[in-house]
Amino acid sequence: MMKKISEIDLKQSLDKKTYKKKLELLQCEILNAQQFLFNEKIGLIIVFEGMDAAGKGGAIKRITERIDPRGYVVHPISAPQPHELRYNYMHRFWRKLPQHGQIAIFDRSWYGRVLVERIEGFATDNEWKRAYAEINNFEKLLTDENYIILKFWIHVDKNEQLKRFEERARNPYKAWKLTEEDWRNRAKFDSYEEAANDMFAKTDSEQAPWVLVPGNDKLFARIYILEQTIAHIKKEVKRRGKMLTNIIECTSEDNTPEEKVKVKNDNNTKKEKNN
Repeated sequence: MMKKISEIDLKQSLDKKTYKKKLELLQCEILNAQQFLFNEKIGLIIVFEGMDAAGKGGAIKRITERIDPRGYVVHPISAPQPHELRYNYMHRFWRKLPQHGQIAIFDRSWYGRVLVERIEGFATDNEWKRAYAEINNFEKLLTDENYIILKFWIHVDKNEQLKRFEERARNPYKAWKLTEEDWRNRAKFDSYEEAANDMFAKTDSEQAPWVLVPGNDKLFARIYILEQTIAHIKKEVKRRGKMLTNIIECTSEDNTPEEKVKVKNDNNTKKEKNN
């Protein structure tokens, strides 16, 4: 698995026809996983970090588009509010953890301490350097219990980022996404890459791994993220001595929409076996 930005192949892409076919099946599998985790009371935490305009929002939309809205929450993380500064920096994230059986998605996260706070000088050298161990302890505490954690870094190169910035500036429906802070961060692109590589090296673990995502092609990135999410859930469920069963049956055959997703009725299945 890639663990340095220089190892990411940003040329990877996916055609729209293949994307649509894979998306439908993978979204069904995510829905199935959500229902399974709910029944087993296992919480899922997905962290998204990456360069500005890398496609975090689009990826989050594809994960949540078809799942039960009662079972997940998305937390967009920005700078801490004045009252939050009265506490340890991890305090506000503890308050946002999902219940067992629920899903929490973090659009930016506690890793801000070793990224933007490090680069912009909002944290002292001692604060951000000791944060690696603090974060590892935090995540281990959760994964040793009933939580699954997966962390994505979506990466785009400088040219692709500039292209997306300019597209946002021209589009009245997306202009709100582009801020002066984005332009300031772009000027420190190389510094963010350096900090990100340090972060991968010091906070990647088997139970809470970093997945580096080629983001220049949005379609490829979305499918890759869905695939990696499902694979990690299966792995972590197996580590707990369980197996991800099909509560919802997903098929990639060219059936009607009603036939593509079949909800199993366990009671009826049992009756049929007994008859």
